[in-house]
Formats: sequence, structure tokens, C-alpha cells
Amino acid sequence: MEAGKVVQITPLIRRITAGNGSVFTGPGTNTYLVGDEEVTVIDPGPAMGEHIDIILKASKKIKQVLVTHTHPDHSPGVRLIKEALDVPAFGMLTKTTKNQDRTFIPDRVLKHGELFKEKEFTLEVVHTPGHASNHLCFILQEEKFIFSGDHIMSGSTVVIGPPDGNMKQYIESLEKLKDYDVEKIAPGHGDILESPHQVADWIINHRLEREKKVFSALQDATRGTPESLVERVYADVDASLFPIAKASLLAHLIKLEEDKVIKREGEEYIYETVS
Repeated sequence: MEAGKVVQITPLIRRITAGNGSVFTGPGTNTYLVGDEEVTVIDPGPAMGEHIDIILKASKKIKQVLVTHTHPDHSPGVRLIKEALDVPAFGMLTKTTKNQDRTFIPDRVLKHGELFKEKEFTLEVVHTPGHASNHLCFILQEEKFIFSGDHIMSGSTVVIGPPDGNMKQYIESLEKLKDYDVEKIAPGHGDILESPHQVADWIINHRLEREKKVFSALQDATRGTPESLVERVYADVDASLFPIAKASLLAHLIKLEEDKVIKREGEEYIYETVS
């Protein structure tokens, strides 16, 4: 995927990938332009002037900006668009400020199930907490596309980082997506994905298999922390990624505690069935 290139995905959808590729963002953050005469921007990405200029030049008229979540690679570009144009931006906020874009202030906080009924299309708001508590997906009804933000990425699984990230909610939100009539995924990172329901099932199974490894490792050790368990649980992952993996490992431990399968004492998690 080439950063800065405007790619026509469908008659209603264009994609521009920001030049912020990294181990966290893959080839870069995807910004989507929906519509032709009046454009809805989904995730303007980081506050990179060059990227925002391309968004502005590619749009005849920007009506509004929608934000899937407020991580620093998705929403800071809102501020630059607002400096150039008098347009509203919509999304949700989180209770925590850790790893969040503190510059984003929505003109209105979105609610699950509401519709944006535009001249050319309709977008439905779906609240999908898990990767972030304020995470939203948007469904383009006419073309049966779901803009998944970081709920589903292409090429890798997403990091679930507590306290704002929650593994139990993440799996529940993946199950929720299977209730919708969608045919393709436009992810926040990477290329278009086919068969959304199958993709959701694969991720759920992958997460549950990883959870089994977490539980098995804790059974053997009887007690542990993400730091002490990560090498065994993520033996299939390059050691350079362990600092990232520890966040999701913690999310799995918290889920197991919520499921009353293990318990916690201070910073340690203990294998002991809670009655």
C-alpha cells in the first residue's frame, strides 16, 4: 500500500493511507472518504500536514468527520481539518487519557445504532468496545462495507491494552458484528478484507486459543504476571514484540479473573478456581 495515494475502492469509497507506517500501524493509518458530492471523512489519522492536504484536495466538499476511536494514529488529524474548514466531527470519548488523543473534542457524542442519512448513502454507527472503550465501527449500507477502525485489522491481530482495552468486551463486540449484513471490511490498517463474519470467527477462535495458553501457563506456574508469563504464552512471536504482547496478555488475565477462573493478589494472578 502506497502512502499518500488516493485509491478508489468502490463508487462511494476512496482510501488514503497516511505515511505513519510502523510495527503498530502496519503500512499506515487508513483514512476513508465516503461519497462524492458531499464527503464524510472517516478517521483523518495523525496530525500530518501532508496527509491532511491530500484529504482536502481529494474532496469536493467535506460535510463531516467521523472517528472510530481516539488513539493518536486515528483522530489528531481532526484538528487540522477543523483549522482549514468549518465542519463538525463526531465520535466518542473515553474516561482515561492514557494513549488517547486529548485534542479531540466531538461536536456531538455518537450513540450505538444511530444513522447518518446522506444524499448518496447511509452510515450506521456500531459501538464496538474492546480495543478501546470508545471504539466505533461504521456500516455503509448501500455497499455492505464495514469501516472497522482497529476492531479488525488486515495482516495482524490488534493489541488489547488495559485499562481502556478489554478482552471480554472485544470478543463480545466481534460476536456483535455477525448480526450485521456486511460483505467486506475496510480496516483502519491494511487492505480490504472479504467475508467479515468468517474473519470475526477466526479472530475469536485465535483469541480463545491464546487464552488457553495463558491459562495453561498460569496453571504450571501457579502464579504470575504478564512479565513472567509472556515468553511461554507468546513463544510463537518474535521476542522483540513481547512488550506489545504483554498488554494483550494482561487483558487475557483480567478476562480470566472476570470469568472467575483465576484470582488476583496485588500485581500477581493466581491459578485457583474462585467459588
